[in-house]
Amino acid sequence: MQRIRNRLILLSRIMNRQMLRKLYSDDPTFEKPLHLTPSELSRYFTIDYKNAVAIYDQLHDTTLKKFVLRDQEISTVITSLDKQYPEQLLHLYDAPFVLYCLGNIDLLSHRPIISVIGTRNPSHEAMDKMEHIISPLIERDFCIVSGLAYGIDSLAHQITLQQKGKTIAVLGSGFHHIYPKRNQQLCNKIIEAGLVISEYPPDIKPKRWHFPERNRIISGISMATLVVEATEKSGTLITVDQALEQGKEVYAVPGSPLLTQTVGCHKMIQDGAKLVMDASDILEDLEKMQNDHYI
Repeated sequence: MQRIRNRLILLSRIMNRQMLRKLYSDDPTFEKPLHLTPSELSRYFTIDYKNAVAIYDQLHDTTLKKFVLRDQEISTVITSLDKQYPEQLLHLYDAPFVLYCLGNIDLLSHRPIISVIGTRNPSHEAMDKMEHIISPLIERDFCIVSGLAYGIDSLAHQITLQQKGKTIAVLGSGFHHIYPKRNQQLCNKIIEAGLVISEYPPDIKPKRWHFPERNRIISGISMATLVVEATEKSGTLITVDQALEQGKEVYAVPGSPLLTQTVGCHKMIQDGAKLVMDASDILEDLEKMQNDHYI
């Protein structure tokens, strides 16, 4: 089993998830690519020969294999084959095959759990809104999930840590390249008291597309998503769309119509997101869903 896990971890560094899904359906041991020539890899994965050669070279790169072992020494690496892998992520079409974790991995199975997201440029009202709504959730043992970004994400993590609650940060980079850099200290505190996870190996630097990509994990491990503030064209809407595709509830906090940071929330509410004035709106709703066996 350990050999299969190591192969999967290695392949996840080399191949995209579409290729891994095809391979897994044909060969759950993930051994087949190790015995294919570049030409055979090209035909099997329907890729051009140049890419096939690059994959072949990496598959037989002893240095890369050492990275796989090193990563498991410096972090907890969970694959989709492991019992610790979050069950709710298994239902995602585009689920990550590998998660790198620092901190308390038991939080991945904690319930209740909710993602709290929003703009990177919050209004002067944001902190009061969040303490008003999130504090009672933390008191009820909710685990707060967010993305360690500036603004609402950082505030969500900070408030939870201050109240000695449970929090998970989902990164858009590897652990050695925390983004934004200014949040390195916050990240360290979350590792000590909560959990930091990433689908990217520790040495991977952040790329622009990593952040919308990681949002499916933020919503995927959560029972529901709370949007505190969002502008009309906020990147937060990507997470909201993914939450809705995953069949998760989306809650939005209203605010002054004069603030650009509330326009996105108002549009979400118009489109069917549930308006939240205080924590009871979320607690009553999720309690009913649990009683009805929806979650």
